[in-house]
Amino acid sequence: MRTYDFAPLYRSTVGFDRLFSMLDQATRVEPATQWPPYDIEKVADDAYRITMAVAGFSQDEIELTQHDTTLLVTGQRKEKDEERAYLHRGIAARAFRQSFSLADHVRVTGAALEHGLLTVELKREVPEAFKPRRIPIGGSQAAIGQDNAPAQVEEQAEDRAKAA
Repeated sequence: MRTYDFAPLYRSTVGFDRLFSMLDQATRVEPATQWPPYDIEKVADDAYRITMAVAGFSQDEIELTQHDTTLLVTGQRKEKDEERAYLHRGIAARAFRQSFSLADHVRVTGAALEHGLLTVELKREVPEAFKPRRIPIGGSQAAIGQDNAPAQVEEQAEDRAKAA
């Protein structure tokens, strides 16, 4: 297994320590903690889907919790199979806890359990206040709006000429 030294990145960047900590933690993940298996796919520019293989679990045995930028998926079997005598047991029934770090403004829009696959739909919804906006150049026009409309500049020049 490879190990990476993130120390040079810590020294030359500011505000990325959470990202480097996640990368460092991801390189140390043991194969046993990667259960249940899952896929993460990008469906559209601002839409994502997580699909987890949770065969043997019902809807009431799986819980999804989103807190800020963390999505937590937990599963706990409620029924006990003590009465059954298995010759081979290949379907895992152990409890699981899987955590996903989400980007800012990403929220869960839906979840479904079908054919042993848990599908979680996610969407990035950036508030208007955080979207890019055009910044006008100029003194009084900056307070008027966000667009550099030449008509307003010409009107202001005409008003100044009439006042003089």
